[in-house]
Amino acid sequence: MTPMIDLTDVSKTFTLHNQGGAVIEVLSGVTLAVAPGECVALTGASGAGKSTLMRMIYGNYRARSGIIRVGGTDLVRAEPREIIRLRREVLGYVSQFLRVVPRVPTQDVVAEPLRAVGVAEAEAGERAAALLERLNIPRPLWSLSPTTFSGGEQQRVAVARALIHQPTLVLADEPTGNLDAETGRHVLALLLDLARASEQTLVMVTHSREVAASADRVLRMADGRLQAVAQDARGGAW
Repeated sequence: MTPMIDLTDVSKTFTLHNQGGAVIEVLSGVTLAVAPGECVALTGASGAGKSTLMRMIYGNYRARSGIIRVGGTDLVRAEPREIIRLRREVLGYVSQFLRVVPRVPTQDVVAEPLRAVGVAEAEAGERAAALLERLNIPRPLWSLSPTTFSGGEQQRVAVARALIHQPTLVLADEPTGNLDAETGRHVLALLLDLARASEQTLVMVTHSREVAASADRVLRMADGRLQAVAQDARGGAW
C-alpha cells in the first residue's frame, strides 16, 4: 500500500539573520510513513519541531534535505502551483487558532474551500450549512463572523472549514490546545468521527495524553527526531 505521507531522511534548519546568521537545526533525519486512513499523534516538548514538521507536510516550509511525499507529490521539488493544488484537493489543516477575515459570515468561511475548487455558490453554501449543523453550530450564528464566537465554537468552525472539501489527509496542530477539557473532548470526538467516517488520514500534534490515546499510533519528537511510543506507555510522561 502506498503511504499517504512518506518522509525519508528529512532535515530542516532556520537561519537567524538578526542573530548574526546563527543556524538552528530543528529536524534531523526524520523518516515517517503514514498509511491511508491511519490516525497518528505527534507528541513531545514545546520547541521539539512538531509544528515545523506539520508545516513541511503542508508545504509551508522547504526541507534542507530529504524527501517529503504527500499523496504521491514530492513537496521538496514541487512547484508552487502543485502545492496549491495539493492543498485544494488533498489536504485539510486545523490549527489552534481560526484565522479568518473579520466580518465574513461563518457559512461563507466554511464554504470558501469549495468555491476555490469551482463548486457553485449555492451548492457550497448548502454543504457548509449541513456540516455546521452536524457540528452543532447554532443556525443564528451562521450569518455572523466566527471571530465573535467562543473558543469551542471557533474550533468547530475550523474543523468544518478543514473538512468541507473532503480532503484525504487532515493535519491538526493542537486542535484542542486552547479549549477547556469538556469542549476539547467534544471537538476531538467530532474531528475523529468525521475523519473516520470518510476514511481520511489524520495526523495530530498534541500535548494531551487523552488526545494521543485516541490515535492508532503515537510518535514522540525529541531533539528533532521521531521516536515510537509503546501502546502501554501512552499514559506516561511526555
